[in-house]
Amino acid sequence: MKLSTRSRYGTRMMLDLAQHYNQGPVQLGDIAKRQDISVKYLEQLIIPLKKANFIKSVRGPKGGHMLAKPPEQITVGEIVKTLEGETNLTRCVKDPDICDRSATCLTRTVWETATKAMYGELDSITLFEIIKRKKTD
Repeated sequence: MKLSTRSRYGTRMMLDLAQHYNQGPVQLGDIAKRQDISVKYLEQLIIPLKKANFIKSVRGPKGGHMLAKPPEQITVGEIVKTLEGETNLTRCVKDPDICDRSATCLTRTVWETATKAMYGELDSITLFEIIKRKKTD
């Protein structure tokens, strides 16, 4: 499986906001410069993240965006699921009825186990832990 640009850039934007947590609103233009991502693309990514209550916005001249909850409470898995939808390594993992072989398929359980392991790992990593790891490098 390959993560889309949405997930990779969305995670970078969320990490940028996490690095500026409790410092007030951050403007998308500043994130765009630091992360080398276009403002237009960040504007698209911010919409589902706001709907999922990961980001809140402040209007006005000193406005911008900030995390709606502490970095310790946001996982990479949550970000990926918000931006991608819950993806599986194969379509039959989520919907076994799409394949006539699902009931007897020897590999379906492998893809199911691998999908669970991937999300188990992503769900175990918070934004705070990533920032903390970087500071100790």
